[in-house]
Amino acid sequence: PAAAIIARSGGKPIEATSTVKPGDEKQKYSFHSFGAVFVEVHVDADLGTIRVPRVVGVYDVGRVLNEKTARSQMLGGIVWGVGAALQEETSLDTRYGRFTNANLAEYHVPVNADIGALDITFLDRPDPYINSLGVRGIGEIGITGVCAALANAVYHATGVRVRDLPITLDKVMATTQA
Repeated sequence: PAAAIIARSGGKPIEATSTVKPGDEKQKYSFHSFGAVFVEVHVDADLGTIRVPRVVGVYDVGRVLNEKTARSQMLGGIVWGVGAALQEETSLDTRYGRFTNANLAEYHVPVNADIGALDITFLDRPDPYINSLGVRGIGEIGITGVCAALANAVYHATGVRVRDLPITLDKVMATTQA
């Protein structure tokens, strides 16, 4: 126990100092996870409503230790990305400096009906340079690329390039009617 170690040192603080310098492999290789995201959209020509029937994500995160939790992490990231791209917007009242949609009644996030099929694939190739297990971090890589892929899919479907998130029907319709 820690108490025994402290008692052995006479109650004085225990300190250790160490330095770590990158070896040759740290300068030759990148240790980042990466992926590619593809989004299919359906855009109503009359109303400008955008639906996302399918998202495909392929990720290289090194060796996947737990398929279920890794997949869940990617699912959450993709849903988060769809929400950021299509729904989530914070409105600011500039007179008072307060948010006008400061609760979930007015701040829209995706629900089950907003999300279509999510197809996630891991390359599952151990990274021999990062550590002995060959694993890299997943973190928030699931959201990375979703907004851009969705914006590109809307552009491909409509010819309208929306560069300001969220991509709402008024932004799509204003450009197509002009």
